[in-house]
Amino acid sequence: MAKDRKKPKRQGSGRDSPTEAAERSHVMPLASGPDGPGGFGPDDRPGVIVTVDVVLLALRNGELSTLLVKRGREPHQGAWALPGTVVESGEGLVPAATRAVAGRTGVAVEPERLEQLVTFADPDRDPRARVLSVGFVAVVERATPPAGGEVASGRWWAVGDVLVEKGPTMAFDHRDILGAGVEMVAEKFERSDLASGMIEEPFTLGDLRRAYEAVWGTSLEPANFRRKILATPSFVEPTGLLRDVTTGRPAVLYRRGGGVRLHPPLARPD
Repeated sequence: MAKDRKKPKRQGSGRDSPTEAAERSHVMPLASGPDGPGGFGPDDRPGVIVTVDVVLLALRNGELSTLLVKRGREPHQGAWALPGTVVESGEGLVPAATRAVAGRTGVAVEPERLEQLVTFADPDRDPRARVLSVGFVAVVERATPPAGGEVASGRWWAVGDVLVEKGPTMAFDHRDILGAGVEMVAEKFERSDLASGMIEEPFTLGDLRRAYEAVWGTSLEPANFRRKILATPSFVEPTGLLRDVTTGRPAVLYRRGGGVRLHPPLARPD
């Protein structure tokens, strides 16, 4: 191996090289070779792949449902998975997430509906390589039938059927990602207007209550729910229209209001 040679200092420059200046101040220069961060040089660090996986939630036949795709290749060929993809060089996470859903299922998701979950980084989560997955969650008001995709077919599943131990075979750690996404949405329902994003406008307070019940997995007392929702000004706003119901008086129709936080929060029943 050839010995490193010091470059001659320019005559008349009157300045030390960065290394000489560091030595004079007793500060070690930042290593850029094999002694760099992690002990790896710039060309021999282990590769890490970044992906996105999207938990898409909607009400379907009154049940909280999620959109899954059936894997058409190994690993886990034939298993069900969340729509996901590898993040391309120079691509943002949100564009990658919207691309993943559209490319795998044909369903379009507005970028502003996507909320970042957490990063799933178990070293053994993918047998092919070290893969970090950034989870995203999106709540939509319609369970749009999937139109198919390039590498997989999709369908809506009731979340309760997927999260149980005897549910469908899931690829990678996607059952865990789905569970984390549902829990995040359930927590946000307590304080935010996220629930109104799961139903089409105009809606009744009964429609809104059923969205809460589907996500929380419990029944809510209608009069108490109505009182708490209307206690926050502008959380929902009446449209001036009514909807006929089978029994009782016609129901008032509402739209989403300008308020985005419930105060006081609507606590989940234990």
